Amino acid sequence: MTSPTDPDCLFCKIASGNIEATIVHESETTVAFRDLNPQAPTHVLVIPRSHYPNAAALAENEPATAAHLFDAAREIAAEEGLDGPDGGYRMVLNTGPAAHQSVFHAHLHVLGGRTMTWPPG
Repeated sequence: MTSPTDPDCLFCKIASGNIEATIVHESETTVAFRDLNPQAPTHVLVIPRSHYPNAAALAENEPATAAHLFDAAREIAAEEGLDGPDGGYRMVLNTGPAAHQSVFHAHLHVLGGRTMTWPPG
């Protein structure tokens, strides 16, 4: 069975290499790239190669791929030096317009390099 894609989706085009991005990590199931509008010194988006409109749909249909997003985020945090004893990073999954999801392809934000505030928004 092949994973779904959407030919009109920006993130599907990045995952397939049809649109350039600053790729920082790739695996069989995920691609990670720097956000064009960073909200922290480190702001990386981790996306599945398959197209689902949000993280909930991805988890329902491809739970192993959803787990891979978190594995990739952990690896990226280590590569970026965010996982040290005085460091830290935030992983954010926005689901739906009210949560400010703007691209309807599941994605995980990895944010770090500064102290985060609470509540987040």
